Formats: sequence, structure tokens, C-alpha cells
Amino acid sequence: MNSVIAALLAALKTFFHPKMLALVLWPMLLATVLWVGAAFIFWGSWMGAMSGLLQQTGLEQWVAQGFLAVATHYVIATVLVLLLLPAIFVTALLITAIFAMPTMVNHVAQRHYPALECRQGGTTVGNVSNAVIAVAVYCLGWIISLPLWLFTPFALVLPIVLMAYLNQRLFRYDALAEHASREEIDQVVERASGKLYLLGALAGLLQFVPLLNFIAPVYVALAFIHLCLDELNELRLQTA
Repeated sequence: MNSVIAALLAALKTFFHPKMLALVLWPMLLATVLWVGAAFIFWGSWMGAMSGLLQQTGLEQWVAQGFLAVATHYVIATVLVLLLLPAIFVTALLITAIFAMPTMVNHVAQRHYPALECRQGGTTVGNVSNAVIAVAVYCLGWIISLPLWLFTPFALVLPIVLMAYLNQRLFRYDALAEHASREEIDQVVERASGKLYLLGALAGLLQFVPLLNFIAPVYVALAFIHLCLDELNELRLQTA
């Protein structure tokens, strides 16, 4: 727990460096532009698909007979907007992990771990494939868990659990790829698994805070870089 809090505090200090501030907005802005553009083009298709899905369920008759009959169109539109919000955030995380992480890792390593040897255990292909797997599992888990969202306790917990998985899977590889060997990446992930998930859950809470969610991708990435490099440094000290 102490190392997780330390990583969050270290990330907060690192965040305000000019190089990091220059990275803050563009992942979220790019993700927003991509999804708003997609909504502009495909909105009619999405509305039709949602309407068709509603007609295939028992809710269709209830909606048609109830007071929501007139408002069905607006209800579906609201649901689509609510689905767009996490899609934008996850896309911003993905953009940060693929395109911004090398700059952030180099910055943190040079300032805080200058003696940490680079062993190049990660690859560009590994980076992209890891990101794709992380997002795919997150989306699959989100879809499978949809029925559980009808129960209030699960509706509060599931988003945090899924975001914890996504954060730790998405950023741990990139944080270690340049400095750790392949064996060390596996060792750090194994020994720090609990810490990674805890950090992922705490950082994932930022998704639900208005305005802060715009800066969250870069801050979350920095927190994972600090935690992972610190764990790698301890691993090497113990095995030296």
C-alpha cells in the first residue's frame, strides 16, 4: 500500500513538469474528436441498432405501453451518450499507452532512476499487442457483466474492477519495456500483481471525476511508471 501511495504522490510531482503538461490534453482531445466524428457519421445506425435490440427484449412491450413510449427515442440517445463517455476515456488511455509512454518513461527514468540499466525486454509489437489484448478483455468483461449492472452494488463495483484490470494491463508492459528484460517483466508483474491492481483501481476512480478525467490518462501512466520502475529497481537490488 505504501508503495502505491508513493507512486501516486511521485506521479503528482512529475505531472507538473512542462514536458508532461505538454502531453496532458491531446490524448483526450484526440479520443473525443475520433468518437464525436464517429457519432456524427454513424449515429443513425447506432440508434437503429439500439432500437432493434430493444425490440428483441421483453422491455419493448413495456416501453411501448408505458409512459416512456413517447420518450423512447430520447432514452436510447441518452444511453448512447453514456456509452460514448467510457469509450472516449478508454481510447485516451490507449493513445497514451501507445504514443506517449516512451517520452514519459524516459523522463521519469532520467530524473529518478538514472542508474537503472536499459535491457530492452519489450518491443513495439509487444506494446501494441498488449494494448489490444487489454482493451479487448476490458470490453468483453464490460459486455458480459452488463446484466449485473441491474443490481446496485455491482453497478458501483464493476466499473472500478474493470478499470483496475485495464489500467494495470495497459501500462505495466510499457512502463517496463525499455528498462527490464523479458524475464524481469514477468517477475515484476508476478511479485507486484496486487500493487498493480490496487493502483489501477485507485487511478480508475479519476474516470468518474469531471474535468480530472481529462488529465487522468497521463497521470495514471506516470503513476504506473513510478511504481514499475521502483519495483524493478528493488528486484535488481535483491538479486544483485
